[in-house]
Amino acid sequence: MKTIVQKAAERGTADHGWLKANYYFSFSQYHNPEKVRFGLLRVLNDDTVAGGGGFPTHPHDSMEIVTIPLSGTLQHKDSTGGQAVIKAGDVQIMSAGSGVQHSEFNPSAEEAVNLFQLWVFPKERNITPRYDQRTFDSKDRINQWQIVVSPNEADNALWINQDARFALTKLEAGKSLTYQNAFTGNGVYLVVINGSVKMNDISLEKRDALGIYDTDSFTIIATENAELLAVEVPMD
Repeated sequence: MKTIVQKAAERGTADHGWLKANYYFSFSQYHNPEKVRFGLLRVLNDDTVAGGGGFPTHPHDSMEIVTIPLSGTLQHKDSTGGQAVIKAGDVQIMSAGSGVQHSEFNPSAEEAVNLFQLWVFPKERNITPRYDQRTFDSKDRINQWQIVVSPNEADNALWINQDARFALTKLEAGKSLTYQNAFTGNGVYLVVINGSVKMNDISLEKRDALGIYDTDSFTIIATENAELLAVEVPMD
């Protein structure tokens, strides 16, 4: 097993007034040659968008884009005809494929929205762009992994154009939980949304992350109530 620790305080940052961003990997004006990607996970941004703020229409292609709101709501529109408000408890995926344009705005004038946005390189290029979202019951992730993004129909999750899987859990203090890879040779980027956990002798606090690879499974222990996101991706 090999690991890469990413402490929350070591992330790249940007403050545009309406947008406060934290970058786990190089993005926009933040560039760190040692933090470009983890396997095929290219972007993981922890964004807070102020009331009334947002990203105007802009293009994407050849990327799988997953948005996970943590608090507040976000208005999405795209050139596939997709249009919806996503909120905490929802997960959205957009396969940009051969090309798509979209915009994202905070529809609230006062309440900020905090979200994770992740970009994964696709398995097949130039597919027809597609958009999907779903509301997941958080009760189904208590002390177990809830699969929210997967290419496998049996996982009953949002489909992704890659051998990748996203899973969420709410782990109670003192409980342990094992993650088993869905695909041989993949790595897992584990993010602590809230709380704190340990993996072997590595302690992780709120918004810390841990890249785990060269293993098919690992076990974490919650040192306090914790919420976690596991992003399994091919390493090559």
